[in-house]
Amino acid sequence: MPLTILLTFIAMTAFAANSLLARAALAGNAIDAGSFTAIRILSGALALAALLLARDRRNPLRPLPGRWLSAIALLVYALAFSLAYLRLSTAAGALILFAAVQGSMICWGVLHRDRPTPAELAGLAVAFGGFVYLLLPGLGTPDLQGSLLMMVSGIAWGAYSLVGRGVRDPLGATAGNFLRAAPCCLPVAAWSLWAGHANAAGIALAITSGVVTSGLGYAVWYHTIPRLSTTQAATVQLTVPILAGIGAVAFLTETLTQRLVVAAICVLGGVAFTILRRRRPG
Repeated sequence: MPLTILLTFIAMTAFAANSLLARAALAGNAIDAGSFTAIRILSGALALAALLLARDRRNPLRPLPGRWLSAIALLVYALAFSLAYLRLSTAAGALILFAAVQGSMICWGVLHRDRPTPAELAGLAVAFGGFVYLLLPGLGTPDLQGSLLMMVSGIAWGAYSLVGRGVRDPLGATAGNFLRAAPCCLPVAAWSLWAGHANAAGIALAITSGVVTSGLGYAVWYHTIPRLSTTQAATVQLTVPILAGIGAVAFLTETLTQRLVVAAICVLGGVAFTILRRRRPG
């Protein structure tokens, strides 16, 4: 159990750090969104490929794990994520991303398993109300285009998670998905070489995001998921927007607005209630 807690904390910290790294690189104009995405995917693919070769050196020619559908979802998530953080604060982006991920996965479960109970509907209504409040016109409202891009990113990440449920080889599946996504992001890389920009700091942040907080972070998370119940795995992800918000205040000198705090309480509380009610036996 202590090892499970440690691995879970590492994975959630990696997820939150992705938002911090992207916002630090893109808000500071150290790199453009396309270059950040391409470097993130390519560096993650190289690092994971090296780990996979080191692990499977006795059988290096075995079929590549992972799926093309997962690779496409990964690329859509990463590109929309980078574009969104040109316009959103760290905490707002993380909250919208989380809400879209959990919302898409809950909707998938409703469509394919069973109908929600009145209590579950109440939790979803509270979460949706907080989300609508966050996006209503007024002081502190996140940028609409950035919010829509982050929703797309969250839906893509939800699809990636759903396709990858129950993988028996977390490191292999993550490496295979990154390696498949790498050639798909070559057009993005080519466009960035022609029209983009990047300095040393931006490249370093993108590589850190690709190798550490994305590639290794996702592998740790998929290794940890079998150790957790479905409720635990869903609930611990509630910590990601909170960790991202704390990190943004501490390291990026961002300010948490009253609107964002109220919306976060409603969204996270409503989703947590729905998850807990949905997984309760009987």
